[in-house]
Amino acid sequence: MAKSPPLPRPPGWRCSVRWWLARVGTSVLVWTVFMQLAPIAEVWRFPRSDARWRSASACNATNLSLLSDETPLRESPPALPPRRVYKSNGYLQVSCNGGLNQMRAAICDMVTISRYLNLTLLIPELDKTSFWADPSDFGDIFNVQHFIDSLRDEVKIIKSLPKKFSKKVQQGLFSMPPVSWSNEKYYLKQILPLIQKHKIIYFNKTDARLANNGLPIWLQKLRCRVNYQALRFTPKIEALGNKLVSILRKTGSFVVLHLRYEMDMLAFSGCTHGCSDKEAEELTRMRYAYPWWKEKEIVSEKKRLEGLCPLTPEETALVLQALGFERNTLIYIASGEIYGGERRLAALRAAYPKLVRKEMLLSPDELRPFQNHSTQMAALDYLVSIASDVFIPSYDGNMAKVVEGHRRYTGFRKTIVLDRRELVELLDLYQTGELSWEQFSDAVQEVHKNQMGQPVRRKVIPDRPKEEDYFYANPQECLSPQRMPQLGGFEI
Repeated sequence: MAKSPPLPRPPGWRCSVRWWLARVGTSVLVWTVFMQLAPIAEVWRFPRSDARWRSASACNATNLSLLSDETPLRESPPALPPRRVYKSNGYLQVSCNGGLNQMRAAICDMVTISRYLNLTLLIPELDKTSFWADPSDFGDIFNVQHFIDSLRDEVKIIKSLPKKFSKKVQQGLFSMPPVSWSNEKYYLKQILPLIQKHKIIYFNKTDARLANNGLPIWLQKLRCRVNYQALRFTPKIEALGNKLVSILRKTGSFVVLHLRYEMDMLAFSGCTHGCSDKEAEELTRMRYAYPWWKEKEIVSEKKRLEGLCPLTPEETALVLQALGFERNTLIYIASGEIYGGERRLAALRAAYPKLVRKEMLLSPDELRPFQNHSTQMAALDYLVSIASDVFIPSYDGNMAKVVEGHRRYTGFRKTIVLDRRELVELLDLYQTGELSWEQFSDAVQEVHKNQMGQPVRRKVIPDRPKEEDYFYANPQECLSPQRMPQLGGFEI
């Protein structure tokens, strides 16, 4: 069968095909170039934008974590330090006695002793039998996992004893209080042999059991590391503490006054200046009710003249005015319940109307989980005290000292350590009319011109450790020489 002749093609068809092929080829070329350049564009464009975002996020996260109760943007958790591998010489179990800051310092010491003797440390027990009768455990106040993880390159810390010790625990562990203010040689020569013999030792008291001075620098620095890095409060305490700081910061700067005028402090010290006869009798009865408060017969006025009593709220108001704090100064009172309540605060509030406490800044619902837990309430005050523009303690107790040291460590923040012995004399002279206000104010400022938290050497008194400057109030070994110019070449 014959083939049909081909159909005739329209004129100009060759030009149309060439145009179509050129168009397709151009499209393919453009698309290929685009795909090649896209990754380069990402490199050019996005890192700058991403860097700005990361910078802003980090800044916002820092601000939120310090100044608000909102959940901050969190970066990836830091890598854990490598675990220190060592042959443990035994186990150390400790019971910390006293209030929050006395126990805090003791925990630092016990970690340091464990590291020095190559021991395994149990999570410390906290005091539940003192005046405060706080049932809080270590994990109710401090972040347990952070404590364990952050020190894993120094010492092994465990939450409970191995089962092999259950019988020994039932029969009673070898228990003792280590000698106060002891150096590392005491623990090496006297405590280590006991641990090697019994495999586990229980320290039933831990307050002031390690010397202030004369220890190797690496041990001193370990004490600081535990105190300022490993001992972190629980998230709920930190969140509420940050909220308090945020509220206070909204009005500008603020002062924290650690007004140590609670019932237990007055009863323990025997200081009744400004109290009624009925109140003095009540405080005396309380002192006799606690057998471990050894000093019973106390002459209040004699002790006051020696500078061994906390200033009263009325005295504190005069001192703050003499130091130059203006009437509109925002003052946060860090303390427990003031003995005498609002009646005793009247003069201080009249001088400084912007006087606040955590109970005034937070709702009852926010504070309810912390009620009847004095150490947790003290932890909130601790966080606010560290962050304040000025910190002023009316008595040099454990909190005053530990906060002072923490503020030195974080950049020598202004802390006014009141010289109560000098102040009591000046106050009496002013109140009897022997000094004018100008003379009183000038004298108060002169006494305290070198007591504002600036660098100083820690005072050492051989064979009298109780009278030395406290390590945790001035951890000079942990402060870089560049931040201590006034020490004249002090070497770390």
